[in-house]
Amino acid sequence: MNPTQIKLVQDSFGKVAPISEQAAVIFYDRLFEVAPAVKAMFPVDMKEQRKKLMTTLAVVVNGLSNLDTILPAASALAKRHVGYGARPEHYPVVGGALLWTLEKGLGEAWTPDVAAAWTAAYGTLSGYMISEAYGPAQPAE
Repeated sequence: MNPTQIKLVQDSFGKVAPISEQAAVIFYDRLFEVAPAVKAMFPVDMKEQRKKLMTTLAVVVNGLSNLDTILPAASALAKRHVGYGARPEHYPVVGGALLWTLEKGLGEAWTPDVAAAWTAAYGTLSGYMISEAYGPAQPAE
């Protein structure tokens, strides 16, 4: 990711943060719509899970300009997700739900450049997490 993309991700997330609870609801609704089988990996009461999602996103977004500060936590998170039943093929589905949520939440502020920046950010982080959890040879398809 280049500095312009990092700024786009950070600025656009700043617009989503005030509606973080709503954004998290939209995200999980979308995720469970496109991948109903993953719903079993989550608690029935999603309130705490939604908070965790938005907190984690905030940490990642704020750390994009210094990836070394967030990579250890991303590695630990990836390894924990293996225990929850996550597989490499889930990462693109989650990424799609995240991008869809951001598009809905940002409306006209979701420009092609913002979309490309978020795609790069998610691709970078998910690729790292997959390699940490499953080894470098695992496909994300």
